[in-house]
Amino acid sequence: MKAATVGDNCMDVYLSRQESYPGGNPVNVAVYLKRLGGDASYIGWVGTDSYGEQMRRAIRDKGIDVSHLHQKEGQTAVTYVELIGNDRKFGDYHEGVMEHFVLTEADLRFIEGHALVHAGIWGHAETYFPRFKEKGLITSFDFSDQLHHDLTRRLPAFVDYAFFSYTQDDAYIHSYLKETHALGARVAVATLGENGSLAYDGERYFRREAEAVTVVDTMGAGDSFIAGFLHGIMNGLPLTQCLEQGTRAAAQTITYFGAW
Repeated sequence: MKAATVGDNCMDVYLSRQESYPGGNPVNVAVYLKRLGGDASYIGWVGTDSYGEQMRRAIRDKGIDVSHLHQKEGQTAVTYVELIGNDRKFGDYHEGVMEHFVLTEADLRFIEGHALVHAGIWGHAETYFPRFKEKGLITSFDFSDQLHHDLTRRLPAFVDYAFFSYTQDDAYIHSYLKETHALGARVAVATLGENGSLAYDGERYFRREAEAVTVVDTMGAGDSFIAGFLHGIMNGLPLTQCLEQGTRAAAQTITYFGAW
């Protein structure tokens, strides 16, 4: 079973360290899926600058299919990152060529040759999800911490696995996940940082505590959780084990600098 991840990429530039790392939710999810033994393609745009070549080379070298990673005239997306202790804080973001990202018919047919498709809220891919759902793909979408974005109301009807980022296990997030399921999502999942994760499938809630590890950099924690969870789904595991795989993957990621 092969996954397609679609949309945003960016170079995470750590100003204090003068280092840059490839990232972006769909890119990270593809790389983490591969690390877990899965098979993935990434579909997106990079610029004609040195960051674009760095991004393509890094993704390709991780074993990801980049046959539909297109180079467009202009700048690759960049996010400037600061580390406050061991926690990363995002600064200025320049979207570059990804601002005008669209999928061609050839891209869409390529994606439809996969079993699962994943995208995120900043990736300009949401308009294609009705088609993906109609074509029978397993659909996954990361809404990040944008719990009040208009897409959280419109898109769950076309999303099997809806992911959100929150902070704690409270009445609000329980109600929110239940409502997301009612809007059409098969399963709604919230990562809660150091407080673990929570999922709702329409019948019950599933809770998983975070693993205790030495934190170096939290970059990519949520993306690796999603990859671990989806790897479980692609292998037919129950939700409890999907949460376990996601938690284990996230714990590994936060023990080193950069997303991967």
